[in-house]
Amino acid sequence: MSQSVAFETRAVAPRRIAALALPALVVLAAEPIYVLVDTAVVGHLGRVPLAALAVGGTVLTLIAWLGTVVAYGTTGRSARRFGAGDRASAVAEGVQASWLALGVGVLVALGMQIGGGALARTLAGGPGEVADAAAQWLRVAALGAPGLLLAAAGNGWLRGVQDMRRPLMFVLGPNVLSAVLCPLLVYPAGLGLVGSAVANVIAQTIGGVLFAGALVAERVSLRPRPRLIGQQLALSRDLLIRGVAFQASFLSATAVAARFGAAAVGAHQIALQLWFFTALVLDALAIAAQSLIGAALGAGEAAAARHLARRIGLLGGVCGVAFAVLVAAGAGVVPGWFSSDPQVREQAMLAWPWFVAMLPLAGVVFALDGVLIGAGDVRYLRNLTLLAALGGFLPAIWLAYGLDLGLGGIWAGLTLFVVLRLVALLLRLRSGAWAVVGAVR
Repeated sequence: MSQSVAFETRAVAPRRIAALALPALVVLAAEPIYVLVDTAVVGHLGRVPLAALAVGGTVLTLIAWLGTVVAYGTTGRSARRFGAGDRASAVAEGVQASWLALGVGVLVALGMQIGGGALARTLAGGPGEVADAAAQWLRVAALGAPGLLLAAAGNGWLRGVQDMRRPLMFVLGPNVLSAVLCPLLVYPAGLGLVGSAVANVIAQTIGGVLFAGALVAERVSLRPRPRLIGQQLALSRDLLIRGVAFQASFLSATAVAARFGAAAVGAHQIALQLWFFTALVLDALAIAAQSLIGAALGAGEAAAARHLARRIGLLGGVCGVAFAVLVAAGAGVVPGWFSSDPQVREQAMLAWPWFVAMLPLAGVVFALDGVLIGAGDVRYLRNLTLLAALGGFLPAIWLAYGLDLGLGGIWAGLTLFVVLRLVALLLRLRSGAWAVVGAVR
């Protein structure tokens, strides 16, 4: 059996894809689950602390998103070098990503000490109890930013070398510890809302130290290399711009939904959170694609990479169909889990058919996003997302507002966004222009 065929057989086996995707799913789900625990603990302190956590948590979510950008950019680069048989260089990508993450994390931590109060007042709508409490929480919680971003970079390079076991332990362990510490610090220790922030900082710092320790254990040079960091910054920039386009699109959709009334925006929030949940699960498959595609191209196996991309796209479609069946079956039940208001449930039914119809398409889109990120074809993804958002999604949802099409019009716009991306991704996949072989792109 030739080297190419051997790689292809190993890489496209569904069991191999699952072995990478399932641990990634647990890691992705750990943070949202912890946030739910944190919210439940703080919620019993009263309305003001809960509102303050919502304000401060929004900023922390943005910082975590920056970490995701670093992780995704690092995975593809590390995977290419790993596939080329150069593990040391793959780890070196992790070293440079970690220096980048640490630098950004320290800047964030310092920035929040200086500007946390002004930021909290801006998000809270002005000075007051909520703004003061949010600023206090934010200043403490921001001290965990270096560890949070170091963990993101660590996730990136470890996924690149197809090691999913250590990220699982390094993320789950600190999160479980934090979930235990949070109620103890908030109540028996008497720290109140600040106890929640301290628990966050402890977990994130421990996680960052564990991932940094994994780098040290590899016995590679830990010296910063500005040229490599610059290349990673360029990659992260494209992913960041792409992410901003997503954020602007979804914020606009919520703004339009709010103009249709409280029931419409409440129903939109229900459907949108379920959409984000399915995206979380499908992202695990995309992470597996990043690792496997990068390794295949790094090994010089363009044919194997193309075959794997088709297999992963098909698997994404199957997962999307499975979600669509579940969401369709829960149409009369699921909205009631989130709201007892009959008008909200009625509005949710306007979005539901579009939600169900787009899930199989979205499954393929998420999977192929992972393929192109793993291939380092992020400039194409950036341009595609900007065009689909500016030329499809945003005009469609504001047209829905102008023509008074309601929530159904908004979700038709989201479906158009997914369709445009799907068509462009399939065309890119067919062209083969993304399958550039070699240890670096």
